[in-house]
Amino acid sequence: VQLAESGGGLVQAGGSLRLSCSASGRTSDIDTTGWFRQAPGKQRELVAGISSTGTTNYATAVKGRFTIFRDNARNTLYLEMNSLKPEDTAVYYCKAVVVVVTLEGRRTFDYWGQGTQVTVSS
Repeated sequence: VQLAESGGGLVQAGGSLRLSCSASGRTSDIDTTGWFRQAPGKQRELVAGISSTGTTNYATAVKGRFTIFRDNARNTLYLEMNSLKPEDTAVYYCKAVVVVVTLEGRRTFDYWGQGTQVTVSS
């Protein structure tokens, strides 16, 4: 599975951006997908996730402002970001979890995109 993010950029506080993550390869094996972010000097953190059944979860800091959704026909994951704040500035990464079930059991594999920079100016 290969992931490619796009849509990052520079925006003023209060503005909006939509990130996209296009998947290729064995996309039929993808289970859960999500967005993470990493600000300078900080650890990578979960922003939002969406399961194969459409169940979503969000970090407290972005609830009510960000929306994650996926278009399975286009193999694309999105993150709609509204009311952006300077503290949202980070590199945003897309992640996909592939689940493989064999006679020996269940294994998961994590795939990451290269990241896209989001900068929110005050």
